[in-house]
Amino acid sequence: MFNSLSGRFFLLTAVFVLLAEVLIFVPSIARFRSDFLMARVERAQIASLVLLADDMISTELERELLLNAGVYNVVLRRDSSRQLALASELPAPVSQTFDLRQPAWTALVRDAFRRLSKPEFEVVRVIGGPKLKAGSLIEVTLNTGPLRDAMWAFSQRILILSALLSVAAALLLFVATRFMIVTPIRRVIAQIENYQTAPEEAQRIIELKAGIVELRAAELALQSMQKNLTSALNHKERLAQLGEAVAKVSHDLRNILTTVQLISERLTQSEDPVVMRLAPKLEANVARAVTLAETTLSFGRASEPAPILGQVDLTSLLQDVVETELMAISQLQIEVRFEISENLIIRADREQLHRALSNLVRNARQALADQSQDGAIVLKAWQNPQFWLIDVVDNGPGLPEKAKAHLFKPFQGTATGGGSGLGLTIVQELMRGHGGSAEYLEVNGSGACFRLMLPKLTYDNAE
Repeated sequence: MFNSLSGRFFLLTAVFVLLAEVLIFVPSIARFRSDFLMARVERAQIASLVLLADDMISTELERELLLNAGVYNVVLRRDSSRQLALASELPAPVSQTFDLRQPAWTALVRDAFRRLSKPEFEVVRVIGGPKLKAGSLIEVTLNTGPLRDAMWAFSQRILILSALLSVAAALLLFVATRFMIVTPIRRVIAQIENYQTAPEEAQRIIELKAGIVELRAAELALQSMQKNLTSALNHKERLAQLGEAVAKVSHDLRNILTTVQLISERLTQSEDPVVMRLAPKLEANVARAVTLAETTLSFGRASEPAPILGQVDLTSLLQDVVETELMAISQLQIEVRFEISENLIIRADREQLHRALSNLVRNARQALADQSQDGAIVLKAWQNPQFWLIDVVDNGPGLPEKAKAHLFKPFQGTATGGGSGLGLTIVQELMRGHGGSAEYLEVNGSGACFRLMLPKLTYDNAE
């Protein structure tokens, strides 16, 4: 029971109520003792009034008056004279004197607990002020036994009342907690468990029903998280289905491209000058398409294959990439410039780097295709002590904010209506395979800049 939230509320409430009763008990027991002694003083004063009617009373009457007052002696002081009104034999010497006329509260508390802790009786003197100004003071001597018994009886009543109040308050809080807090929490837990069984189903997302502000905020956050998770799961499922379809297409496409490759090899034997000039490029691009189809098949099973590193002449590679796009670029007013450090030899997988740069140059060309002004693509390459760096810069319209937020996510990073959104994802994965990265850099004015960073590792470029 006490491991539950409502059970702990029950326990804490009972403890706190008892603690509050203890704090109330301390001044209450001190007040009870003071009132008990003052009552004895008042009763003694009333008993002494008999002397006003008759100065001489019998011993039996005096004993009965003292017994009814619960005291041994009564002394009245009027003006400056001190008069022993009623007297009897003391069973023991007076051990203490208490003045109740202007007592300090700390002294009252201290004396009350001292009396509770002493089981043996004592004879004490109590000084108080007479009622109705019937003198300057009145003194009585009495036995502390009845006082201690009355104080213990009062303490027991307070204890029983405190226990009953604490249990009643705890039960009320227990019921209220279960109804107002525990039940809504259990409903949320049940909905979480229901969602857990099939998180891809949108109808299992939690509904907002809590009336408590904090719990409703928790439901709102949970609902948002579940919506995002369901959307992500459904998106991944669609990607998996698409990947399976692409793998099937790539399998058949590879077979077709193999046939085209054989034909292109026969074209190299032609004596036509135009065919002789274009056939090697056709053969190289068909071979690259076959490799891409085979890579796509392996991507469906795992990820991009590990790069096969070798020395790559970056100038030659960039020129090859541009020549591949030359036919499309020649139909547009696009200028291509190279800003490459002299004799820049890097260590990379030539085929994978060619694919990454082709994607970036193609994206730049497509961004410039729809603008009226002349476009330019600048290919920069240089090195620092840690990296080889390649920038592909264009002066096109740049990227919208929505595209920037999802640049390297599959099917989400495209800035054109006809794009697939896979190009930049492939570029990023290829760069990570090299231990490097691809990033987008802001350009002053219009345009876009993508940077490839390839680590030098332990390779010495001077070799």
